[in-house]
Amino acid sequence: MVKLRLKRCGRKQRAVYRIVAIDARSRREGRDLRKVGFYDPINNQTHLNLPAILDFLDKGAQPTGTVHDISKRAGIFKELHLN
Repeated sequence: MVKLRLKRCGRKQRAVYRIVAIDARSRREGRDLRKVGFYDPINNQTHLNLPAILDFLDKGAQPTGTVHDISKRAGIFKELHLN
């Protein structure tokens, strides 16, 4: 099963996260299938690759809770239902 989840990057006390499609059995910093976004909680910045995320969701990928909230704020699920 493929999940969309956060992968921690950055340095100590300055965490930034990549949003990745990854096998559910992999560890947090494991090998990802594809990088589909970026999230910086300190500066509250988000960059999402909408076509890639929609493609993975169509194929049955499950977002984690945090990625679901980030995606919801970006309006991805509205586009998913329109398609």
